[in-house]
Amino acid sequence: MKITGIETFVVDAGWRPWSFVAVRTDEGITGYGECSDGRLPYSVVGTAQELETILLGKDPRPVETRYWDMYRTARQSPGGIAAKAIAGIELALWDIKAKALGVPVYELLGGPMRTSQRVYWSHCGSSRARAAEIIGVPPLHSWADVTELGKEVVARGFSALKTNIIFPGEQPGMYGPGWGGGAGTTDGTVTNALLDHIRTQLGTFRDAVGPNVDIALDLNFNFRVEAATRICRALEDLNMMWVEIDMYEPEGLREIRDAVRVPVCSGENLFTTREYRRYFEARAMDVCMVDVPWNGYANSKRVVEMAETFEVNCAPHNYYSHLSTLHSLHLCAVSPNIRICEIDIDDVPWKDDLVTEALEIDAGEAIIPARAGWGADLNEEVARAHVWERGRPPGYSSGSVA
Repeated sequence: MKITGIETFVVDAGWRPWSFVAVRTDEGITGYGECSDGRLPYSVVGTAQELETILLGKDPRPVETRYWDMYRTARQSPGGIAAKAIAGIELALWDIKAKALGVPVYELLGGPMRTSQRVYWSHCGSSRARAAEIIGVPPLHSWADVTELGKEVVARGFSALKTNIIFPGEQPGMYGPGWGGGAGTTDGTVTNALLDHIRTQLGTFRDAVGPNVDIALDLNFNFRVEAATRICRALEDLNMMWVEIDMYEPEGLREIRDAVRVPVCSGENLFTTREYRRYFEARAMDVCMVDVPWNGYANSKRVVEMAETFEVNCAPHNYYSHLSTLHSLHLCAVSPNIRICEIDIDDVPWKDDLVTEALEIDAGEAIIPARAGWGADLNEEVARAHVWERGRPPGYSSGSVA
């Protein structure tokens, strides 16, 4: 079997892009991988297309060899765009190998330890605050609307949710200075008014879902150590599943963890065990988040295995399409130390159509399919019908407290 070409897709998913790689072979098998980057999608797929030159004519089935071919080509650009492009191709290669053998991908790494995986409703309220019209749901005009959303989470069978800092109102918004903004937005501070707002938001969700549903808050890159510590302390009596903090300084994250009584989750922006090891050695995280579309399948498995040696649970980062969800579920299938898996429920109405097989969720558990490969293919016709405009910025919004 030989690789005959690589095709890429950048899909308009409403307020952010999804990116995919299709690897073609001379035996008619196509493998699919997701490598979505919400801000520089065409840079990622452009790199994937450049890597095609070293892969054409090669056998796709020795996946580790092909990975090192790509890694050595890009080794002076570790992480970031190059790593995501490599991951997308590597995921497609696993798909090819599994399809050729007629088995699910998880069988290639030891077979399943589970047949379903508990998932949490991610960006709960965040997506409605910035894209309610696209999703086709009522906007969040008030805390009463947030209460109704919490009750909806429970009614639909989910036992956990994650939210960002959101601002209900006539023009709802989401707090996001870590992604862009004007003067002062790089400072990473928190005001007393914002602390009170965060406390109100999380308390509203807690009252709505009751004592037994897990709640997580994602702070993204919006705060530095002192501010993140103050926020965590303000939430200590709400029985949080975790507070998620993005930070490229493991010792700073460890300072936060030592100072608060809520679990700290981090790691979604890291690449390979080389980067994760520093955080494990610093005991910086209660829960380790790993992004499969950015690390690839084998590297993600190595990260999870390393976490296990430090007695740390992992939670796949999965803010993407259902193909990414399948990548993450196959990682969960072969891992003994999974905390929970992320999934977005509020999304573009044609999300299910982007894959050829329906994703099944029952009582807050995603069923891990036993079909060959990832269990579903990218629907290329749907992908081509929703092309993300090159150069278009993602639709994130930054809120503020008056």
